Amino acid sequence: MPVAMKQKIIDVCDKKIAAKGTNVGLSFYAFFANKNDDPELLMEVATWWIMTHKLDHFEKAVKIKQMIQQDL
Repeated sequence: MPVAMKQKIIDVCDKKIAAKGTNVGLSFYAFFANKNDDPELLMEVATWWIMTHKLDHFEKAVKIKQMIQQDL
């Protein structure tokens, strides 16, 4: 996954946590616009989320942030 995408994921997690607290959950769709303008990147993130890490549809933002930070 590109470093820029990893940073975007961290930024989105930070914003969600700041707005709704440490218990907020999100799905990998939270990192993309409502239009499918980069299907390859969407599939890469979906594969990381679903196939590689076997995560549920919704996961805690703090967990996702931590996982991405460990992968930088």
